[in-house]
Amino acid sequence: MLKSEFNGWPTTILENKFVRLEFMATSPRIVRFNPVGKPNMFADLGNESLDTPFGDFYFRGGHRLWHSPEAMPRTYIPDNEGATVSQIPGGVRLDQPTEAWTHIAKSLEIRLNPDQPQVILRHELRNDGPWEVELAPWALSMFRLGGVGIFPQPVGNTDPAGLLANRQISIWPYTKVDDPRLVWRDDCLLIRATPSLPPIKIGYFNPHGWQAYWLEGVLFVKRFDSLPGATFPDGGCNTETYCNHRFIELETLGALGKLPPGETVIHNETWEVYDRLDQPFIPAEVVEFLNK
Repeated sequence: MLKSEFNGWPTTILENKFVRLEFMATSPRIVRFNPVGKPNMFADLGNESLDTPFGDFYFRGGHRLWHSPEAMPRTYIPDNEGATVSQIPGGVRLDQPTEAWTHIAKSLEIRLNPDQPQVILRHELRNDGPWEVELAPWALSMFRLGGVGIFPQPVGNTDPAGLLANRQISIWPYTKVDDPRLVWRDDCLLIRATPSLPPIKIGYFNPHGWQAYWLEGVLFVKRFDSLPGATFPDGGCNTETYCNHRFIELETLGALGKLPPGETVIHNETWEVYDRLDQPFIPAEVVEFLNK
């Protein structure tokens, strides 16, 4: 594996004939992602940081692991140093030291599928504290602007007579429902990732188990276990997205529960890359709309 750097921080390159990614040598972060022959799809926020009681938290861009519900300072414990990198079959494992104050340890396993453009991620949160902690694993990927986020919606009846609601949508207070970046459709919510303020953030329970970003002729698909029947943060969200004037995020969440001391919760994602928008899992009407 080749060595590189990201805004002065050391990174390592993991690649095959389909994709190339860079992960931090000091924390469980993926900071660059390139389908072969294509530019980095992830956002690069330089060394922009947020001051916290425990030091500077760097947003960086790219992919990271958090635990929900979001709160200050719990969510923003710095992860700048101390990670260990181990080789595993097909990839690497990154283990972060236990966080100060929260006593949560983060780990990320990254594997490349040798036969197709696919990345397999295993996120782990371990409770190293003396008491149980209520949390949900939360995986966030920050992309460059210029594309369209695709978020499939629940469709059809939830009861035979069609009398009950089939979806609940959480909307954050700074979000304007008439924001021109939002395209509300029955089959999919689309977000045009153009630079604008105020930011928008929307979440919901996504039974389809995928979300996508279409950027410069590349379709990035993030798959996850939707866990029907589980309890989720933020009013029942296993899918969330945030977009501002610099990036758009595709976010997945695991179930919200109490993690006992010494126990680990796991949240898996699979990334897939396609060079065409017209895929069987995307409604034909959405493909036609985006092609226009």
